[in-house]
Amino acid sequence: MNNIVLIGMPGSGKSTVGVVLAKTLGLDFVDTDLIICKNEGSTLQRIIENSGLEYFEKAENRVGCELDCKDTVIATGGSMVLYDEAMHHLKNIGTVVFIDVELSELQRRIRNITTRGITFKEGETLADIYAFRRAFYEKYADVTVKITDSALEETVERIVKML
Repeated sequence: MNNIVLIGMPGSGKSTVGVVLAKTLGLDFVDTDLIICKNEGSTLQRIIENSGLEYFEKAENRVGCELDCKDTVIATGGSMVLYDEAMHHLKNIGTVVFIDVELSELQRRIRNITTRGITFKEGETLADIYAFRRAFYEKYADVTVKITDSALEETVERIVKML
């Protein structure tokens, strides 16, 4: 089986869905945010605070470009879609699934917005990021799964059926 690459906004459930999807399909699981944390020896938020947004963006792009796996569910960071080079590589090694969650649901889910490691620029809100990134998620998606509730098992079943 090919890799399955999950994209979507922070709080869309990529990591949580990814683990259950991997178990369901008997695949490995990898989270690019965790790879960045391990490589840098720090949390996402601390990397952004201590090294700057540009440094973090380069680290995220590099992880996306260098990922080498097969038969794996890959949960990407929410901003991975902003890096053409990384996304072209990920599309070459897998099927890209956009987990599409409404802004109001994301706002309900995300409680730690200032410490989560979301790549905000000065003055940006979650709504701004949502509006900007949406076109990128749609551009790279091979499959889009619209989430109207937060039922994990139903989301996984829908992804499996769509694949």
